[in-house]
Amino acid sequence: MRIRRIVLNLLFVAAICLAGWLLIRNVDSYSMDEIVESLAQIPFWRLAAAVGFAFASYACLTGFDALGLLYAGKPQPYWRAALTSFVSLSMGHNIGLAALSSGAIRYRFYSRWGLYAEDVAKVVLFSGMTVVVGLVALCAIAMFMGPDRAAEITGIDAGNVRMIALALMASLVLYVVLCWLIRRPLALRTWRLRLPSFRLALAQIGLGTINFGLIAACLQQLLLAHQPVGYWDTAAVYAIANGAATASHVPGGLGVLEATIQFLMQGSAGIGAIIAFRCVYFFLPLALGFPLLLLSEHFLRRDGNRSSSAAAQASS
Repeated sequence: MRIRRIVLNLLFVAAICLAGWLLIRNVDSYSMDEIVESLAQIPFWRLAAAVGFAFASYACLTGFDALGLLYAGKPQPYWRAALTSFVSLSMGHNIGLAALSSGAIRYRFYSRWGLYAEDVAKVVLFSGMTVVVGLVALCAIAMFMGPDRAAEITGIDAGNVRMIALALMASLVLYVVLCWLIRRPLALRTWRLRLPSFRLALAQIGLGTINFGLIAACLQQLLLAHQPVGYWDTAAVYAIANGAATASHVPGGLGVLEATIQFLMQGSAGIGAIIAFRCVYFFLPLALGFPLLLLSEHFLRRDGNRSSSAAAQASS
């Protein structure tokens, strides 16, 4: 147990250092002139809408943690889940391997509030599954609503694209039914995995779908500043590409995001949209999450020391 705690704390320190380095490196990867020019090309109201959709997405992600804590049997006040989620994911999205990087930061926060490593692992697992079902749901809806664009991406004819969309929807229905019927833990070698309750499974799909729908809306607002792009076209391309990014654990969808936007747009306008989206969805939350982490380290550690002193005095 002590070795595990040391390893997780080392991962936490590594995440802090890497987040700071990434913030500097990512911003430096574009010149200030490029950033200013790409953002200046976007009408203020579209840029404001994109920022709003981005932070609405991060608000949805706080629900992932809140539901994950319920799944782990360790419910906490919402502000704790929100703070932990935003700080950990604003960094995890940029670092990559989000389950590991954000998991170390989550452990740092939740361990102060009485959770063990196993509890945090359940929260991370639940959040990861919510990402999967949400991505599958949006992909199914987008493929069904915009089969032509999905067919262009995948090389499959539009009729078969809709059949695949229905199959994806059926897989989500099957997941919910299994969560409803199977209440005993599933044994996977030494692991015992318990499926979420029926209500939690429905909440997973709903919240996960809304989250990815908001990300697609954020991206569309930035693309519309350059040329007309339909929402379902954007959602279809983003969902399929993001599925590949999630499977490969690429930091911030690096490369895949570029391919997505270049597929929808051509020329220098696509580069401007890429820079704008990275600034809005990745750099801005990271720039807020990093100081929030440092502030929380100061105040939560101070509160923890006070609690420990009070407990020691009470026992004496």
